[in-house]
Amino acid sequence: MARNKFDIDENLESPFDINHFKRAMIYIRKQKSPMILAFTLSALSAAVGLSAPLIMQHIVDVVIPDKAVGALVGWSALILFTIVASVIMATYRSRIMTRVGQDIIFDIRTDLFKHLQELPFQYYDDRPQGKILIRVVNYVNSVSDVLSNGIINFVLEIVNLLFIAIFMFMVNAKLSLLILAGLPVFLALMILIKNGQRRAWQAVSNKSSNVNAYLQESISGIRVTQIFTREQYNEGTFTRLAGNFRKAWMHAQLYNGFIPFAVDNLATIVSTSIYLVGLLILGPEEVTFGVIIAMTSYAARFWQPILNLSNLYNSFINAVAYLERIFETLDEPVTVSDIPDALELPPIKGDVAFDDVTFAYEPGRNILEHLSFKVKAGESIALVGPTGAGKTTVVNLISRFYNITGGRILVDGYDINQVTLKSLRSQMGIMLQDSFIFSGTILDNIRYGRLDATEEEVIAAAKAVRAHDFIQEFEMGYKTEVNERGSKLSQGQRQLISFARTLLANPRILILDEATSSIDAKTERLLQEGLNELLKGRTSFIIAHRLSTVKNCDRIMYVADKGVAEAGSHDELIARRGLYYRLYSAQKMEA
Repeated sequence: MARNKFDIDENLESPFDINHFKRAMIYIRKQKSPMILAFTLSALSAAVGLSAPLIMQHIVDVVIPDKAVGALVGWSALILFTIVASVIMATYRSRIMTRVGQDIIFDIRTDLFKHLQELPFQYYDDRPQGKILIRVVNYVNSVSDVLSNGIINFVLEIVNLLFIAIFMFMVNAKLSLLILAGLPVFLALMILIKNGQRRAWQAVSNKSSNVNAYLQESISGIRVTQIFTREQYNEGTFTRLAGNFRKAWMHAQLYNGFIPFAVDNLATIVSTSIYLVGLLILGPEEVTFGVIIAMTSYAARFWQPILNLSNLYNSFINAVAYLERIFETLDEPVTVSDIPDALELPPIKGDVAFDDVTFAYEPGRNILEHLSFKVKAGESIALVGPTGAGKTTVVNLISRFYNITGGRILVDGYDINQVTLKSLRSQMGIMLQDSFIFSGTILDNIRYGRLDATEEEVIAAAKAVRAHDFIQEFEMGYKTEVNERGSKLSQGQRQLISFARTLLANPRILILDEATSSIDAKTERLLQEGLNELLKGRTSFIIAHRLSTVKNCDRIMYVADKGVAEAGSHDELIARRGLYYRLYSAQKMEA
């Protein structure tokens, strides 16, 4: 799929509309009380600050001509008080909104993470991890300030404009109309650049996502990069992606820079017009020097909210590109989920049945077709066959990691589509082909799927899979800290720890996907001793390319041609001299 490449821009699933903003209001309403307090403080601070030009007009036109020194000191002290009071209220408001912004980040990011935990494997199969991570981290950071300070500041600047207009008309109506005359020009400019600005910031979002996706991929595959000396080539790829981001960013900044440029020039023209009209046209009889000072001050103050509103508009346009992708992620359907009134699967024995099962990862390209078989509780089933035939798909469907296209899968007679995922998967032990180790201690990793397990139970599981001896060789034993993906451990050690983690859950159905692929022959023999005991009484599905490891399974299924081509015990299949016989003979010759 195109979305699964780091150098392909993401296309939005749906265009932005007002409903996205309404959804964002859900997070804002949670912070209603502190935001109301912050807005009140902002409004009071603005009102107090706007009284300063009126006081200054009175000082220039009345106090100074009267040479009232005492009054001058008093009015000056009042101006100082308005400044101090305004700063105190603004500071307290800033503290409140910092906390509100972080609370909004927390809520959005928590919702995203929760939703990502529920999305099916298919979602992660189709997307680079880096393009998922950037939505949870960078995009949420980008929208938080707009959803907190942005909303309050938008309303506040509108109120400021109204206050300023009232104060202006109180001083001089004609000059006030002159100041307002520049507003239609500014609005026309904003309308002209609106669509181009939004497209520019969507491009920035796309290029940023591409850089993040490639960076994540490169870090994950750094060992392969150095093995094949691809450093220089990869640097070229990253430079190209980073260059595309830089180009998109600079293009978007042209729009951002245009608005302050337009506002500053309009403000300068208006301020100049006040002097020209006030002094040359209206004359000193109608316009005093104090009025000129007050009106130029209000003109500067009038265009400051305009500039702030334009910057808020810029921020909103930027945030829209990110908000679209955040909600796109939250809108991803959880296709594998509990149906309404799903049943709790009771403790199972382990019977498994595929009843005419068909499955496709993509429509029209079936991996399995009309597959049917039955497994009795306690049986061990080996799945063998060529790569890509669908062996892993079969075991993934038992755990319902994907929804089947047709047919039914039954566990102890229960259709797995009708039971809760938790009650199904909690009774299965699954060791996937990728032995993922989490950051933390070895003890934590083994206990990952069963947090209430005692240390003695953890050690018993490790001993069963023959992991105990090498764990004890570490200075801290089971308390040894390991890095994400277990970089301090060998591949075989990672698999043994993962195996202990799976077995500790005491599952009724055990699924092992290439569980011994990275274990040396000696360790494999030791592991098999523990497995022979652990497999007793459990239904098990074992995928292995080394057929020597599955010879003793109750039944071997050769998966090919979108189904099970042949099935039977090792001796039965050898006697048939069919597909399994040819595969086994080829491996024996290679050995």
